[in-house]
Amino acid sequence: MFTAVTRDVRVSVRAFYLEDQSKPDEAHFVWAYRVTIENGGPVTVQLLKRSWLITDAMGRTQKVHGPGVVGEQPVLEPGESFEYTSGTPLSTPSGFMRGTYHMVEQDSGEAFDVAIPAFSLDSPMGGGAVH
Repeated sequence: MFTAVTRDVRVSVRAFYLEDQSKPDEAHFVWAYRVTIENGGPVTVQLLKRSWLITDAMGRTQKVHGPGVVGEQPVLEPGESFEYTSGTPLSTPSGFMRGTYHMVEQDSGEAFDVAIPAFSLDSPMGGGAVH
């Protein structure tokens, strides 16, 4: 599990290699990742957008930006958490991801960014982590 905390918002990520969806002979490797976002602060926050950097074993980086996560823009009251699962394919047997959630405090309207920790995408064919 990989974890980062920004302004009392804790983001934890665990990645899983999906062997049944991967086709190593065709350079197609797939992972799922489960993210838990916990609001440990005293104010209500909302996740508005996400930005990801997905890097494969060759150092090629793909940038992904979009509204919310899995079609939602969750509002987290103090003490609440939100969990979701998503996935990504790569053309190499390993890589890593990191990113940012763009959030806002509900009362003040103040926008701020929350770090998504860098996490490994490793398959049995990877021969070790590249990070």
